[in-house]
Amino acid sequence: MIFSGTTLKDLSKRSVLIILIGFIATGGAFYAFAELAGEVLEQEKFAVDQYVTELVRQIQTPWLSVAMGWITDAGSVIWITVASILFFAYLLFFSSKSRWIAIYFAVSMLGISLLTKLLKLTFERQRPSVLEEYDGTGFSFPSGHSTGSIVFYGFILYYVLLHHLRKGWKVLIVSLLIAAIVFIGLSRVYLGVHYFTDVMAGFAFGLSWLLICISSLEWTVWRQRRRQKN
Repeated sequence: MIFSGTTLKDLSKRSVLIILIGFIATGGAFYAFAELAGEVLEQEKFAVDQYVTELVRQIQTPWLSVAMGWITDAGSVIWITVASILFFAYLLFFSSKSRWIAIYFAVSMLGISLLTKLLKLTFERQRPSVLEEYDGTGFSFPSGHSTGSIVFYGFILYYVLLHHLRKGWKVLIVSLLIAAIVFIGLSRVYLGVHYFTDVMAGFAFGLSWLLICISSLEWTVWRQRRRQKN
């Protein structure tokens, strides 16, 4: 990791590979979002949306609907906002890591909120269903639950990877965070308040923004450590 405070020439091949993968992933995620966005602007219909909608109808059960309602709350505006404030306070006052992490976390969450609202107003895609009880109001593209959850839980995942935890604990926590992101997105489709492509676009755009913020954070902390070393 760049947090070690080394110079560029001291970076290991593994670190360089991680950075390259980050840039490639950012580009790929943004390209995927741009492709979907272009089709939505042209008001194209997606076969995958119809296919997933039909699949959901076949698997719907009362208990699964209740479960999906609980899962979708983990990506709601209220929960993400409250949890973000608490995590920011922890990073700022209790974490032993650089305070730049708290600053960039705040930037990532505020940024994705504003950008998602701007994109929704730009594309003005109508929802498949309007259900206020599941935050299913306003425009549909991209899914705000998807963008918010991948940035929030993704940043926590990144923070977990910085810690010297046992490998088993890291694998468990990372797996749970990834599962939370995926199931929050799927819950939006299951509940009928988003198209599948809304969720995929939300994941793609959110991942792009998350990787940009993390890359900027890594670079900022590396420069700070380098100045302190010199």
